[in-house]
Amino acid sequence: MKIRVPEHVEYIVNTLIEHGYEAYAVGGCVRDTILGREPGDWDITTSAKPEQVKELFRRTIDTGIEHGTVTVMLEKEGYEVTTYRIDGEYEDNRHPKSVEFTSNLVEDLKRRDFTINAMAYNHKDGMVDEFDGLGDIEKQVIRCVGKAADRFDEDALRIMRAVRFAAQLGFSIEEETMEAIREKAEHLKNISAERIRVELVKLISSKHPELLLNAYDLGITKVVLPEFDVMMATEQTNPHHIYSVGMHTIKAMEAMKELARDNESISEKDYVVLCLTMLLHDVAKPAMRTVDETGRDHFHGHPEEGAAIAKNVLKRLRFDNYTIDMVCKLVFFHDYRVEPRAKAVRRATNKVGKEYMPFLFLVQRADVLAQNPETHEEKLARIASVEKLYIELCEKEHCVQLKELAVTGKDLIQNGLKPGKELGETLQMLLEQVIEQPELNTKEQLLDIVKRNQMS
Repeated sequence: MKIRVPEHVEYIVNTLIEHGYEAYAVGGCVRDTILGREPGDWDITTSAKPEQVKELFRRTIDTGIEHGTVTVMLEKEGYEVTTYRIDGEYEDNRHPKSVEFTSNLVEDLKRRDFTINAMAYNHKDGMVDEFDGLGDIEKQVIRCVGKAADRFDEDALRIMRAVRFAAQLGFSIEEETMEAIREKAEHLKNISAERIRVELVKLISSKHPELLLNAYDLGITKVVLPEFDVMMATEQTNPHHIYSVGMHTIKAMEAMKELARDNESISEKDYVVLCLTMLLHDVAKPAMRTVDETGRDHFHGHPEEGAAIAKNVLKRLRFDNYTIDMVCKLVFFHDYRVEPRAKAVRRATNKVGKEYMPFLFLVQRADVLAQNPETHEEKLARIASVEKLYIELCEKEHCVQLKELAVTGKDLIQNGLKPGKELGETLQMLLEQVIEQPELNTKEQLLDIVKRNQMS
C-alpha cells in the first residue's frame, strides 16, 4: 500500500534511512491519510537516538529529548522525530516512570493506544501494520493495541480518546475496549483538567456530538462532567419538551452542528463556544425544577443560575476567559424572548450586546429544534422575525450602545458638564432616548437635549 507523504517528511525519513537508520511516518498522520483526512501534523519515528538525529539536520529543537523527541525545523515548519522506545511502569495512569530506547519498531508500536494509531509507513518498506489497524479502519472500529485494560492503566486519558476518536471518525468501539473503559473510567480523576478539556472539546465539536451519550453510558461523564449525569436523570414533563434535560441537550448539540455546518462566518474558536453553550445551556434545570399541582414541570430562573454553574464548570476545566465569558453570556440569555418589533430588538441588542446577537440566534434556534416538534414553527418564525429586524438595525447603523452615540463624554465636558457620575448618567440617558428614537442620534440634537435638561 502506498500513501502520499509531504515532501519535508519524505526528506527527513530518507535522510535517516540514507545514514543507516530506520525511519517511518507514524500514528495519526498515517491513519488520517488512509481515511482521506488532512493530517494536523506529521510525526516520525526512528531507530536513531536523539543526538544522532541532531547531527543530521541543521536546525533542531530539543522539545522532549528525555523521551527521545527532537523537532526538526525545515522552512519554519517543525516535525517531531522520536526514537523507538519502550515505556517503563506507569505511576499515575498517565506518565511512565522511565523510557528505554529500542531498535525494534514493533516494540515501539506496542505501546501505542489504538490499532488505527499504531501503523508506520515509508516508501521503502510500505505499511507496517502489526496490529491490523487497516482492518479496523475497514471495519470502522476503535480497538486497543494488546490488552485494553493494560492500555488504560498506563494512560487513563486514552479512555476519553477512545470516545473522541469514535465521535470524530464515526467509528464504533470494540467490545473488549468498551468493557475496559467501563471498568477503568474512575482513573480519569487522575488526569489533569487541561487534558480532559481538550478531549471534551474535540468530542462535542465533532461530526458526532451525540456520542457524548457513550461517555455517559460508560461512566466517563460521571467523573469528568457529573452535571451531565444529573441532566440525564431529569425529566421534563412539559408541553414544550419530549426529552429529558440530558437528551434535549444532545439534540441541541446535534442541531447546532447542522446550523453551523455551512456558516463560513463562524470561526473554529466560536464554534467551540456554540457547542459548549448547547452542552451547558440547561445545566441548571435539575436544580431549578419545580412541579405544579397539575404535574407540569417548570424551570424558572434556570438561565441565570445556569450561567453561574457554567462558569464553575468551565473554570474547573481550565477554559480561557474569552470562552468562559462568551458561553456564560449566551447561557444567561438563551431563553430571552424578544418581541419582533424594531424598538424591542434595539433594546434587546443593547442589553445582550451587538457582538453576541448573531450567536444568540443560532443558540435559540438549536434550542428550539431540540424541543417538541409541534412547537417549532411558531418559535422559529419569531426568531427569524427578530433576526431580520436586527439585520435591519445594523444596516441602518442605528445606535444601540454608548460607543455609537454621536456625542462623547469629551463633547459633553466641552459643553459644561463635569467629569464624574453625572456625565455617565447623561450619556446613558441620551442612549436610552436614541434607542427609543434612532433619528435623534446627531451631535446637534443630543447636545440640544443636554442643554434643555440643564435648563429644566
